[in-house]
Amino acid sequence: MSGGSLGIRSASFGSLEKQQQNGVLPIQAPSATARTKSFKLLKEKESLVHWVCKFAGRQNIGMLILFLISAAVFVRVLHVGKGEDQENDDGPGSLPLNNSVTPLLNEVQSVGIENRVSLPIDAEGTEVRVMPPPPPSHFLGYTLPSGHPCNSFSLPPPPADKKRSGPRPCPVCYIPTEEAIALMPKVPSFSPVVKSLTYIYEENLNKETEFGGSDFGGYPTLRQRDDSYDIRESMDVHCGFVKGSKPGHGTGFDIDDNDLLAMEQCHGVVVASAIFGAFDVIQQPKNISEYSKQTVCFFMFADEETEADLKANGGLDETKKIGVWRIVVVHNLPYTDGRRNGKIPKLLTHRLFPNARFSLWIDGKLELVFDPYQILERFLWRKNATFAISKHYKRFDVFAEAEANKAAGKYDNASIDFQIDFYKKEGLTPYSESKLPITSDVPEGCVIIREHIPISNLLTCLWFNEVDRFTSRDQISFSTVRDKIAAKTNWTVYMFLDCERRNFVVQQYHKEVLARLAQNAPPVINPPPPPVFV
Repeated sequence: MSGGSLGIRSASFGSLEKQQQNGVLPIQAPSATARTKSFKLLKEKESLVHWVCKFAGRQNIGMLILFLISAAVFVRVLHVGKGEDQENDDGPGSLPLNNSVTPLLNEVQSVGIENRVSLPIDAEGTEVRVMPPPPPSHFLGYTLPSGHPCNSFSLPPPPADKKRSGPRPCPVCYIPTEEAIALMPKVPSFSPVVKSLTYIYEENLNKETEFGGSDFGGYPTLRQRDDSYDIRESMDVHCGFVKGSKPGHGTGFDIDDNDLLAMEQCHGVVVASAIFGAFDVIQQPKNISEYSKQTVCFFMFADEETEADLKANGGLDETKKIGVWRIVVVHNLPYTDGRRNGKIPKLLTHRLFPNARFSLWIDGKLELVFDPYQILERFLWRKNATFAISKHYKRFDVFAEAEANKAAGKYDNASIDFQIDFYKKEGLTPYSESKLPITSDVPEGCVIIREHIPISNLLTCLWFNEVDRFTSRDQISFSTVRDKIAAKTNWTVYMFLDCERRNFVVQQYHKEVLARLAQNAPPVINPPPPPVFV
């Protein structure tokens, strides 16, 4: 054995460190001097036993042996008890033990070739290994640290400017971009009730519906509509693109293969917008971090008319890029109404970007002036929300919104009246305090911030179906869809102030308005107030 070595385990790191080489400790063979001493001690013990037997009677030998055995057991018990007390002291250089006072170590620590610690024993004599808790399967939200300035932030009173009575931006407490990026959830949020959505595909459309519908969105009956609001764990729903092999392929709203591939490769955050009919001028985002330029997908959808205008006046070339925006030209638009076509990328973003986790939709006339990660952190992650949209700056009642649309000629009055009457028969009532904590039934729908999970995808699918069946004025149908889903799931939408929305997007004029104003003094566009950074 002198040429070999064995590894041993120890619960101490003290004097063994110098001897521990390559994880093993050698056992040395005894020397000749040690063997001589052991022989002499053995002879002395034999003489002692012979002397005791000589002077003790034969009858007392058994009692003497019993006494010696009892004494040995007693000394052994005292020794073991003392050793346990010393081990429980947990002195420097020793590992904590796994007992009722000290929890089991999450990481195994040992000396030698065996990586093992002692385990607690259950009543049946089986070792029980205590493992660290698994990571959460869903995002559970977070709170900013105590004393963080954003926790105590409150809106200041609006400036007293009698010359300006319309909507205006207000301060928002953002955190720095780097911190917002670090807080991006690693796992998706929880989706109440609904876990799986299957989108209905119909090559041969059945147009036998009561009213409404289209070749793009299908022709669901009113019974199918009612069934879509019966929220279940697994659901089949209409959600546009009912024909063709996949969204953008023979469905109407057709997209070139290389663009579809780029959209499928967007796995994180997407910022989407659209311009149809060359109606707006492309606005380049400002104050965007380099990290966002590299990781966020910026996609601008355009029809062929807008493509021609961009090639002639906007610098669009074979790269398909203008600034940070990738221009996606859409062919075979399914509707003659440009506003209804615009609802496809706005509400069906999850279908166009099937692998994206988060999306920020902004209308084509808006200029983004804050980093997308800051916006997501402030309006989704910090609020533990999965769908956020701003309230209308002035109106909060659907009936008032409908009358305003009629007065402004946004849609033909008969169609608006028909939609409102239909909702009234379903139970729609004017907004009142009985709906609290909901504070508005009317959104300002030019910005949508959302996480792509089944419940939020269902909301936008059903919202699009209402736009497809009734008028394209999505502010009128929003609260009906929201409230029907909330009644079955206890899930709702986070609606923030319109002045907060105006802090991170600046509304520009439509192109035709700019052309008229070009004859006079240029319009004055007030920038948002400076942000509150920490």
